[in-house]
Amino acid sequence: MSLSRKEYLIGKYNVAGPRYTSYPTVPFWDVANFNVEVWKKSLATFGKEEISENGLSIYIHLPYCESLCTFCACHKRITKNHSVEDSYIDALLIEWKMYLDILKIKPIIKEIHLGGGTPSFFSPENLKRLIDGILESSTVAPEHAFSFEGHPNNTTFEHLKNLYEVGFRRVSFGVQDYDPVVQKAIHRIQPFEAVKNVTQWAREIGYTSISHDLVFGLPFQQLSSIEDTIKKTLELHPERIAFYSYAHVPWIKGVGQRGFDEADLPTPEKKRELYELGLELFENAGYSEVGMDHFALPGDELFEAMKNDTLHRNFMGYTTQSAKAMIGLGASSISDLWGAFGQNAKDVEKYKEMVFSGNLPVEKGHLLSETDLFVRRQILNIMCNLHTEWKETDMQLIDFEEIEKNLKGFEEDEILIRTENGFKVTERAFVRNISMAFDQYLDLKNIGEKMFSKTI
Repeated sequence: MSLSRKEYLIGKYNVAGPRYTSYPTVPFWDVANFNVEVWKKSLATFGKEEISENGLSIYIHLPYCESLCTFCACHKRITKNHSVEDSYIDALLIEWKMYLDILKIKPIIKEIHLGGGTPSFFSPENLKRLIDGILESSTVAPEHAFSFEGHPNNTTFEHLKNLYEVGFRRVSFGVQDYDPVVQKAIHRIQPFEAVKNVTQWAREIGYTSISHDLVFGLPFQQLSSIEDTIKKTLELHPERIAFYSYAHVPWIKGVGQRGFDEADLPTPEKKRELYELGLELFENAGYSEVGMDHFALPGDELFEAMKNDTLHRNFMGYTTQSAKAMIGLGASSISDLWGAFGQNAKDVEKYKEMVFSGNLPVEKGHLLSETDLFVRRQILNIMCNLHTEWKETDMQLIDFEEIEKNLKGFEEDEILIRTENGFKVTERAFVRNISMAFDQYLDLKNIGEKMFSKTI
């Protein structure tokens, strides 16, 4: 029996591969030639210049959760002891002061994102104390974007109001799936009414961009159940919807992602059907697909950025902000100075110990070469804009003969169309695979199955 085109493409391209929130990806960083003094020097040179010219994004990792969700691949700490809040907020503000002392400038902040973990684990008062402490030493850009991730079960009206008062206008609520069977498997029991309440509160307060995060490929998901989840989501009409592919990486995250049998997961073909059903339902409701995994209504900033080729992607995901420099605060956070990456200690206690001892908590990182920067730009173009091009002088930086060889199969399969100095992507489902054709660190013939999630 001959394969359909969809079956053929899934069989050929559903391989392990990076999600490319950075390039080079973290497993391939040159950590041997990096230390905290190298990082400080990077901050004081091109980091300071980049921040002075284009402003700054800040990512703040708030790692605590009251219960463990078995689908989650984030760095988190499970506890119901809220006494941990104060000392962690103190550590974040001390770390921020360390960066100000190194940069010796009053930064213009274009973007703040609170991620986790569960940011709404923290009290509204502590979150306001954190943001006030950062903003009092900074200038806020007129067109800024402040956002946070809210758990519908514990985000209160006061959380939304306090953060609105310090400039937040965007919130994303983690929904995942409304099916009780799926919710039980992923240990995320969350009624529709809770999501409805927080969405209505956010609108009432004045938030202008509300996002609901859904996940496809979860255990026990069926076409009927994902359709029900999406229809419930559309009832609330969020400005953005993230429709993430579940990344099954239990070898990295251990017990947290072994809360169910792997046989309970949809097959790659079934998983693709779940995505295609979502795509159809979202488009019929007026949403447009943006980048990878994201949908937005016309008029939303994310949609406009895609239309204008100004979409950007970093460790926070897709963003509308032009700031290339991002400072990551908190345990496990990654900072990005465009020409250098630095990652904080992942363990919460170690992070706090380093900060309270007066040490910048950066443990590892990577300085990007000219070739790295060229490849990074190509991958960003592919992941954000679905097209890229290069100059003849760029060909001196890299083995283009090998890249052309890697791209040939995509061209033959009509996944991309060549242009004079580059190409356009015709099927966004394969942007991770196409990006891999440029990756100078991956061995495409021998990709480690236990390094990355599957691309489809």
